[in-house]
Amino acid sequence: MAKESERSVIAKLKREGKNFEILVYPEKAIEFKSGKPISINDVVVVEEIFTDSKKGLRASEGDLERAFGTLEKSEICKTIVKSGDIQQTADMLRKELDERRKQVAHLIHRSCIDPTTGKPHPQQRIENAINEAKVRITDEDAEKQVKEVIDAIKRIIPIKFETRVLSITIHGPTASKCFQTLKQYGTVTKERWLNDGSLNVTLEIPAGLQEELEIDLNRLTKGHIETEIVEKR
Repeated sequence: MAKESERSVIAKLKREGKNFEILVYPEKAIEFKSGKPISINDVVVVEEIFTDSKKGLRASEGDLERAFGTLEKSEICKTIVKSGDIQQTADMLRKELDERRKQVAHLIHRSCIDPTTGKPHPQQRIENAINEAKVRITDEDAEKQVKEVIDAIKRIIPIKFETRVLSITIHGPTASKCFQTLKQYGTVTKERWLNDGSLNVTLEIPAGLQEELEIDLNRLTKGHIETEIVEKR
């Protein structure tokens, strides 16, 4: 049990003016909190509720009853994990920041292009530029960090935001099926059916997604598609 406790972290929740803490396995607790079907018995190290786990101060039955409306410890533990804060280990924080870095790089890959080629940079190249520029990625939402990261990596790689307005004509019976795909990539601002049964759509799209969109549409239509860039901004 001592070795298990060394790998545990604190999950805590404040209710009725008091702190309630339990010892949990960090990764299992995160999975339970996210809704994965895991038994609470696999999450908690020991089914005890503390007011201060480091000092070993257990919560009184009166405090538990007032705060949770029950003395059933497994139910209280579930509530603390679901609604409370889970302490993160250094390894968990590192993994979270690595994932956030990938999210930021992916958003930049979708939204920006290399102005010298007109095409998006591969995501790995963007990640390498982030590392080379020594950009500090935080746990803030990835979207909020994109502009600052782009400003930092401009000295490493040529890059700029660009939105494109495309005129797309889809021929043949797959036109209606392709419409849903178009909406997944951007904003449809105009649509019209032509006399020959083809569909013409005006689509606003992040420039970095054009190549990916064309690959998808060519696969769906077997090449029966025409794409024209109407505007860049």
